Amino acid sequence: MSQLLEVRKAHPAQDGDGVKIRRIHDFRGGLDPFLMLDELKASAKEDYIGGFPAHPHRGFETLTYILHGGLTHEDSMGNKGEVHAGDAQWLSAARGVIHSEMPLTDSDGLHGFQIWINLPSHRKMDNPQYKDLRHSEMGQLEWSGGHLKSIAGSWQTSEGQAEGGLPQLGEAACMADLQLEAGQQLTLTLDPGQLLQTYVYQGELQEGVKTGNLGSFQPDSQGQVQLSALDDLGVLLLTGPALQEPIVHYGPFVMNKEEEIHQAVRDYQTGQLTR
Repeated sequence: MSQLLEVRKAHPAQDGDGVKIRRIHDFRGGLDPFLMLDELKASAKEDYIGGFPAHPHRGFETLTYILHGGLTHEDSMGNKGEVHAGDAQWLSAARGVIHSEMPLTDSDGLHGFQIWINLPSHRKMDNPQYKDLRHSEMGQLEWSGGHLKSIAGSWQTSEGQAEGGLPQLGEAACMADLQLEAGQQLTLTLDPGQLLQTYVYQGELQEGVKTGNLGSFQPDSQGQVQLSALDDLGVLLLTGPALQEPIVHYGPFVMNKEEEIHQAVRDYQTGQLTR
């Protein structure tokens, strides 16, 4: 039988130009390979319209997934794009990128998520990459009482298999959006040694994870985790192999050593971050 190891509560915060978010983060390796999960949810324009003006990143990837509203993206690689409800946006900052993410002005509210995924030491100084991912590109599983959308990676479930729209996220990390009607359940089969992270954004899991909380599950001896909906449920699913490397974090930079952080700051200050 799978085991709920820990429940973390998202805490209110602000980022960018005053955008209201709920945040869960762990830069000590407790969510390895994941670093942070932000839920962006606001209906009043003043709580989100300032967006995230130009800012740097180095050493990790971001995956932004939109449920309602939309964002525009521009970066130092020359990319421009938009994501709308159901879409996702992937950015591998690697050795360095400067980008902005701004809400669409014609949107009536914003609801989405941004997940930070760590990169292993040998990939932190790779060239940055970017991709907008449409809803139609994601693997879909539908059955009576449930729906699973595979945003990244391959998901094995009791209702079949879904392949993600992203061929790679970090080092074989996976992400999906699961919706279950009240009283329904789904069994997931994970790769050996991996945990399942579940962030509930609507409803409650019968296993004990409420809205705004992230639960970490240890699979059973067969590698399986069963999830049951106490009421109508929306939950983000995250899993992947732990990197088990040192993490040194300073603002928008995530590296393995203090001196690498100092170098990232110097590179940003001298205009070398994106060269």
